[in-house]
Amino acid sequence: MKRSEINARIRGAEAFFYEQGFRLPPWSERAPRDWKAGTVAESEIIENMLGWDLTDFGSGVFAKRGLLLFTLRNGNQARDRKTYAEKVMVVEEGQETPMHFHWSKMEDIIVRGGGKLVVELYRSTPSEGLSMEGLRVRVDGIERELPAGGQLRLGPGESICLDQGLYHRFWGEGGRVLVGEVSMVNDDTKDNRFLEPGGRFPEVEEDEEPYRLLVSDYAGWLA
Repeated sequence: MKRSEINARIRGAEAFFYEQGFRLPPWSERAPRDWKAGTVAESEIIENMLGWDLTDFGSGVFAKRGLLLFTLRNGNQARDRKTYAEKVMVVEEGQETPMHFHWSKMEDIIVRGGGKLVVELYRSTPSEGLSMEGLRVRVDGIERELPAGGQLRLGPGESICLDQGLYHRFWGEGGRVLVGEVSMVNDDTKDNRFLEPGGRFPEVEEDEEPYRLLVSDYAGWLA
């Protein structure tokens, strides 16, 4: 992805968060030049990959297949006792996050505002394919039965609990959607099983200076 597109998407997300009344921590607005390598007091931000995150899943077409996130809090099993994570996401209308599951992470996906989030679900087989068996999920604590490939349309205030090994993909409907995630510790480097191979972190074409650093920028920028 071009850095210019990433910058524009982050600016748009900041405006959307403000419009929805959702506030990020003050350091989210930090310019790249103001980050300092080796700052012990801020090591949790760097080591636990808190902050701006954006991916096109290797599609090259972010508007059709992509996701913009901000990780607000996250544990790191190698360095602390925090066992939970929280993210906020912007899902555009018709923009797909492709079919995947997590081996370790259980998560709640919560629609915080905007349009509706459409979630499609399958159980996984022992060989990590799609199962054609029906499934059960909890929506706001209430158990629902769905066929394989069943879809749920969640409006503002609604949430779904996704167990480990449960395939899911989602997209926005009826406009841009503000989505929250509360989960066990998140590790996007090794806990995502995508049904179709694709990249999790984008290769960036540096056609202009970064507006905000991505979590995937930290290693190179702060080395």
